[in-house]
Amino acid sequence: MKKICFFSFLLIFVCIPTFAQTKWYNPLQTDVPVIQNQGFSDEIGKSYVRLPDRAKDKIRPAVWNLSRNSAGLSIHFYSNAPQIEIRYGVTSRFAMDHMPATGVSGVDLYAINSDGDWLNLWGNYKFGDTITYKYSNIIKDAYHNAGYEYRLYLPLYNTVKWLEIGVPEEASFEFIPKRKEAPVVVYGTSIAQGGCASRPAMGWTNVLERSLDRPVINLGFSGNGRLEKEVLDFICEIDAGVYILDCFPNLASVQKEEVVRLTVEAVKQLRKSHPSVPILLCAHVGYTDAGINSERNALQTRVNEAGKKALSQLEKEGITGLYYLGFDELDMPADARVDYVHLTDFGMTVQAAAYEKKLREILHEPTGETVTTRPVSQRREPQMYEWKKRHNEILSMNESNPPKRVIIGNSIVNYWGGTPVARVQNGPKSWMKYMEPAGFRNLGYGYDRIENVLWRVYHGELDGYEAEEVVIKIGTNNIGRDNDEEIVDGLVLLLKAVQQRQPKAKIKVLGILPRRDKEERVAGLNKTIAEAIAPLGLSLTDVGAPLLGKDGKIDESCFTDGLHPNEKGYGKIVKKICK
Repeated sequence: MKKICFFSFLLIFVCIPTFAQTKWYNPLQTDVPVIQNQGFSDEIGKSYVRLPDRAKDKIRPAVWNLSRNSAGLSIHFYSNAPQIEIRYGVTSRFAMDHMPATGVSGVDLYAINSDGDWLNLWGNYKFGDTITYKYSNIIKDAYHNAGYEYRLYLPLYNTVKWLEIGVPEEASFEFIPKRKEAPVVVYGTSIAQGGCASRPAMGWTNVLERSLDRPVINLGFSGNGRLEKEVLDFICEIDAGVYILDCFPNLASVQKEEVVRLTVEAVKQLRKSHPSVPILLCAHVGYTDAGINSERNALQTRVNEAGKKALSQLEKEGITGLYYLGFDELDMPADARVDYVHLTDFGMTVQAAAYEKKLREILHEPTGETVTTRPVSQRREPQMYEWKKRHNEILSMNESNPPKRVIIGNSIVNYWGGTPVARVQNGPKSWMKYMEPAGFRNLGYGYDRIENVLWRVYHGELDGYEAEEVVIKIGTNNIGRDNDEEIVDGLVLLLKAVQQRQPKAKIKVLGILPRRDKEERVAGLNKTIAEAIAPLGLSLTDVGAPLLGKDGKIDESCFTDGLHPNEKGYGKIVKKICK
């Protein structure tokens, strides 16, 4: 009898399913700051607030209290986990009368796949002393098993006390350090803080962060965006790419001349600290009933007239680098608000789109309609290298040791040789003999397409130095997906971006190299490219002829796989590139 009981117990024990243990990661226990879209990281990088402690006695209590909210902050990480859990605590009530708990106190998780597409995850959530979100059934990326880049957006109107991210213990997980790019800094009102988005990622500053794919610091203070000198003192400490002043909704009841004075002084305060950084003023977005309510109509009209008057006065005084996003450009539909002024998700999207259009003009980052003309990152070969880590490494190298010449391309360039060193080097001898002495830096990324190079150019790889020559070698990875017209459109937009950033450099455009079974198409495409870039004052340098046999097919002895040249192949084309 005892034996039967023992074996029955053993059988039950064995049959119990084994569940993976969850391993928890704390963003505040990292070696470097990982809280994104946050200024003052040296002081507050290990917290979920927006202004440093020293601001407490210098700004009004209302602004200080709101600065404890985590609006606009996010955490980026890599993971291949099939499920992800978030748990955290907050200090205040979960919801407001006109804004749900998911927006006030919730979080939002997005993934970016290997082609740069944004994917929204929806998690089962529970609000209590500990708030939890659980995301399950995450499928694997189409290219590899290394998972995704994730972006976790934090609550818009609550203060996060603590937070942990949990994945199965066997899953990979890595926090991404805070981005080093100069951010867009937004000083605004409740609309900027996020009222009344249904979830954090739908606050317009977060929508803008995704559409531009660059840091956006949210310094929106609900009811308290008033162009105050004390707040601007702290904003001036942030080295921005663009400053946005969107405070007119909180100044609508202030007398017109006072609004003019506040606006002029705010701009001059920023301009004194940052002589050349663009400053964008934004009109009052308007009231939903302004077309029928005389009082509201008068308020929005008066404050917007004050904004235009301030801009005119500043320009007459010779202050440059000023821009204005007008009421008509915002074009906010009447049904895009929760109440008389605060925005729904629809309104937030409209607002972000208007800002994106204006900022792309300011930053010289135009886009087009085709996939080749819309800049995106990629992560198709994480087993070979991390795309964004290589980008950051190149930015650091360019800053510390500005290159004389650069060659931009895909794996054909990446796997040639030079630094940063790739795991595969197919032509290091020719690189060392010719490219290195000529002063070339290798800006090739494995598996890049035209739109990926456009992202890299828009995100600083040609900024901060004057090169003698920029060589472009891109397009072969678009052949399998895009038609010739799309490839040419993308390449023309890319070359315009290069010319804008390196106006003194000689720009050499290399033809797409011949590849196995695509020789005829490549030859025709190169002719089309040559015709398309001629109006830009550029010509095509076709280096592929030495890699072809007498039959017009590639000489297989010059390639590793019918696409990538080997040492012999690079040796046949290098002199024409260095010429």
